[in-house]
Amino acid sequence: MEKIFTFVDNKHLTMNKFEIEGRLVVKYDTQKKTETFSTREFVIETLETYPQFIKFQMTQDKCALLDDYAENSMIKVNFDIRGREWQGKYLTNLNAWRLEKVGSNAAPTAEAMPVDEAFGGNFPSLEDEPQNGGDDLPF
Repeated sequence: MEKIFTFVDNKHLTMNKFEIEGRLVVKYDTQKKTETFSTREFVIETLETYPQFIKFQMTQDKCALLDDYAENSMIKVNFDIRGREWQGKYLTNLNAWRLEKVGSNAAPTAEAMPVDEAFGGNFPSLEDEPQNGGDDLPF
């Protein structure tokens, strides 16, 4: 997990670029707060000695990102921390802005695939090598 803390004029603290992996425990429906603002919450369970259940919030167009993930799947959440004061109370939100599949749920990339699958099954094998026994190098 990468944490970046930046002090501005020794008054403000900016935090961004947090990420965490865990099992998607529950995803809630999108809540339309006003005509122009909507949120969606979800919970992941960390896979540690003492698992933690952590609730995240997504806003606006990011709410739809959760549709592609089933409960109990392993995901990586990229998020930032948002805090504010409202009517004398202090609120903190973990604002998720990107999700990725991890582990066995992730789509294999070319780096993770066996060579023959990465090239569409057309990669030659050792049995395809000519059996002439001579050196066929042109130099």
